[in-house]
Amino acid sequence: MLKKGVELELRDLDKQRLTIAELDELIGQLDYKLFLNPRNELFRRLKMNVKPPSRAEALKLMAANPNLIRRPIVVRSGYVVLGCDEPALKKLVG
Repeated sequence: MLKKGVELELRDLDKQRLTIAELDELIGQLDYKLFLNPRNELFRRLKMNVKPPSRAEALKLMAANPNLIRRPIVVRSGYVVLGCDEPALKKLVG
């Protein structure tokens, strides 16, 4: 991405966690379940793939457990790309 001259603002979610309000705004009208990291131990232990939490509960869990958030999250002009989706990232900076 840097080859395209794109500057990124990085945030270490372990040191500077997202609040419930920030997560709610970030997710907006998107499906909040897409933001849950299926590789996370808590995700597997609570069997979220079978019984996903409500949006409110998911926001609380992600705010308290940043590793439950799927990453990276790249936002530009309201467009959100989750994970290492190379085609979507290229479209974002294209």
